[in-house]
Amino acid sequence: MPARESNPLGDLQLPPAGLAPGDLQLPTASLPPGDLQLPPVGLAPGVYIFQIIRKSSIMNKQKQMKVDGIIPIIPTPFDKSEQVDWSALRALLDFACSIDVSAVCLPAYASEFYKLSDAERRLLIETAVEQVDGRLPVIAQANSVSAVHALDMARFAQNAGASAVAVAVPRMFAVGEQDLLRYFGHILSGIDVPLLLQDINPTGPTVSVGFIADLHKMYPHFRWVKLEEPMMASRVASIVEATSGEVGVLEGWGGMYLLELASAGICGVMPGLGQADLLARVYRLMKIGRKQEAYNIFQGVLPQILFSLQNMELYHHAEKRLLVARGIIGESVVRDLRLTVNPLDAEHIDFLNANVLALLDRLNMPRCLPQARAVAVAEAEGLQLSKA
Repeated sequence: MPARESNPLGDLQLPPAGLAPGDLQLPTASLPPGDLQLPPVGLAPGVYIFQIIRKSSIMNKQKQMKVDGIIPIIPTPFDKSEQVDWSALRALLDFACSIDVSAVCLPAYASEFYKLSDAERRLLIETAVEQVDGRLPVIAQANSVSAVHALDMARFAQNAGASAVAVAVPRMFAVGEQDLLRYFGHILSGIDVPLLLQDINPTGPTVSVGFIADLHKMYPHFRWVKLEEPMMASRVASIVEATSGEVGVLEGWGGMYLLELASAGICGVMPGLGQADLLARVYRLMKIGRKQEAYNIFQGVLPQILFSLQNMELYHHAEKRLLVARGIIGESVVRDLRLTVNPLDAEHIDFLNANVLALLDRLNMPRCLPQARAVAVAEAEGLQLSKA
């Protein structure tokens, strides 16, 4: 990633676009007392005050975050040498900002976070916050088996401007819920931004309704739980009831269970980016009771979801090949250690992705950002002609 250009005038500029005039005051009501100190040695008072103002604005946006819809996981794009392709990442983020989603999330399992260094994970978060630039909330994933490490990453994300932090339940070894309460308590006690708890446990049960309710009582900024299991409509309803709706339930696993869970009370879905716009259409139709229309679209995306999620590494190939086919990124490189996809599976992935593209075309939905801009321009010109 190229280094940022130096600014000969320093940091003493007008506030960034989107910062309301009312924010230009010392934020005594919204910052912890520890932030109201003399400027650090070597930092000009004007710069220090601006940093305090900016932090106050970020914290206010973080507290106001609401979820009702799709939160796509942004994949990590790699070039042919398997290094992070930062320009492709920015293209993915711009595309996400052009469609109907509630936020973006990275670096998660679908971002190949487990193949990234800490430095890469931090830079992904910083780049996302910078590129999105307030257009969408950024949820930063801070997964680690170590509570100390997870908290360190979560604090970094909070300070970088992430609107929320997500942490997956460590499932490397079986532990009891009292141990998990201590683990998440350690993280939650060290951050102010909302937390999204992700749980996927192929070999056993996920966290109980009682655990979710207890953790929220102890730490009210635990706001969402992401579950990825079949037949959980009754669990969704129980979680919503036990927390008086204060903990939202998000469905993961590619959006596979969206159709049956939309009416059960989920507040959103966390799929891959490649089909996020189509799943957003399904979600909105379900929320207004147009289930048959939602089904007609959903049946066009489900085969790709089902096939790709047979294996997490297979998913990376399918998702990136779809994003290339849509014209959003140029390479579908999956970082090693990766699954070798045999030619028959690769052919089937391309067949399924071609059907996703055909569905987009039938619905007159743009495949990529340039198409979206062209559609917007055409619609605006048509509106002007109709008014003339």
